[in-house]
Amino acid sequence: MKSGNKKAADIDEYLNELTEDVRDKLESLRKTIRKAAPDADETINYQIPTFTLNGNLVHFAAFKNHIGFYPGPSAIEAFKKELSVYEGAKGSVQFPLDKKLPLKLISEIVKFRVKENLEKKKKKK
Repeated sequence: MKSGNKKAADIDEYLNELTEDVRDKLESLRKTIRKAAPDADETINYQIPTFTLNGNLVHFAAFKNHIGFYPGPSAIEAFKKELSVYEGAKGSVQFPLDKKLPLKLISEIVKFRVKENLEKKKKKK
C-alpha cells in the first residue's frame, strides 16, 4: 500500500502516502482509537502507526486488501468470538478493505487494552 521504501516520521505522513479511500478508513480507525484512549500517544513503531500508553497499546497498517489491526494476543483472545469472522493470527486481525470497519468492536478492544496497560503499570509500582 505504501509507495517506495520511505519511512514515515509520524502517522500523518504514513496516511498521506495512501489512496484517499484507504486513508479515509484509517482516519476513522485513528479517530476511534483516539476516542477510546484519549491519553494515548501516537507514534510510528515497526514502521506502522502505533498508539502507546504505558507501552504499546495498538498498531494498525494498510495492505493491498486489508487493514491490519494489532492489539496483541490478550485482546485477540478476549474478543475471539467477535473476531472469528475475520482472518487473523495470535496478535492481529485483518479487516477487509471492501467492508466497513467494525468501529464499535475496535473501540471495545482499545478500551480493553487501555485497562490492561494501566493494570500492568499499577503492578509495577
